[in-house]
Amino acid sequence: MKKSSLISLAALAGASALVLAGCSTADNGGGNNDGGTASTRACVILPDTESSDRWENGDRPALEKAFKDAGFEADIQNAQGSTDKMATIADQQFSKGCGVMLVVDYQGAGSAVVEQAKSEGVPVIAYDRPIAGADYYVSFDNVKVGELEGQSVVDGLAAAGKDPATAVVVYMGGDPSDGNAAMFHDGAVSVMEAAGIKPAAEPTGVWDTEKSATNFEQALTSLGGKVDAVWSANDANAAGVISILDKNGLTVPVSGQDASVAGLQNVLLGKQTATVYKPFQLEAKAASDLAIKLLNGEKPTADKTLDDGTPYIAVTPVLVGPEEVQKVIDDGNASASELCTGDVAAACEQYGIK
Repeated sequence: MKKSSLISLAALAGASALVLAGCSTADNGGGNNDGGTASTRACVILPDTESSDRWENGDRPALEKAFKDAGFEADIQNAQGSTDKMATIADQQFSKGCGVMLVVDYQGAGSAVVEQAKSEGVPVIAYDRPIAGADYYVSFDNVKVGELEGQSVVDGLAAAGKDPATAVVVYMGGDPSDGNAAMFHDGAVSVMEAAGIKPAAEPTGVWDTEKSATNFEQALTSLGGKVDAVWSANDANAAGVISILDKNGLTVPVSGQDASVAGLQNVLLGKQTATVYKPFQLEAKAASDLAIKLLNGEKPTADKTLDDGTPYIAVTPVLVGPEEVQKVIDDGNASASELCTGDVAAACEQYGIK
């Protein structure tokens, strides 16, 4: 497997900070930017607790602290995987006043939030997932995430002595209603197909461990139990895939992202080739820095744009194999006590995890 060097959080933070330009005379921010916003409340809507534990355990406290330190009130709520609840939360927040809206889309419900914000004159930051019509998009470089995942599959096949052109590879993508899923997919496919890989099966994408397990099991059955590698769009989907591989006594290269506890454990056990590490602190900092500029009446610009012209602040992700897991712990985004349990303990010792 190709080993990627993991640059420090400090270096990454510096790189992401460079993306934000200073005040501009161009009005890219939208909302009430005539010398100040009507409200100084930062409104934030997180999507759920199922797709990742980062939303409540990572992003919420990081955003709360950033806004508090800057002297702004923050109203942060979670839609709990409900499009109806997202709409209700938005209504409540706008009724109390928002100086900026930062929203993580959930199954397209973010579009209505953007429309409502426009009618209220409130600038919107699409956080982590793109939303058409938003004033800004802040996320990791999602195409790069996919490229790193695709490379981990290619490298895993090479390590196993498999020819990519004839390998049986299953594609397990994310929920197509999530705009990031297409970018992960396109990035991964660009690398895998350049190496000669063609999908043997590609079930409908989901962000759900159990559904991923079911979908992969059906795909595996349709392939007569034969599989050489799996491109999985995140660690949760990979966990579902791995449960079926385990059930069938199979170990093949599997990709993932999020550097979740389960994902890192599977990487250490050799059941997952690698995981794409995306320190939420960097994304939260980029988003809160932008939101605070808007709350202060500034009109920041970004040096990237989406295809529709939305200013895009992109943070760099990194591929993590077993040798890099310790760095994730050192950054404070995992702990040895969580990871090194049961049969993972021996792997932790092997890779010097502490």
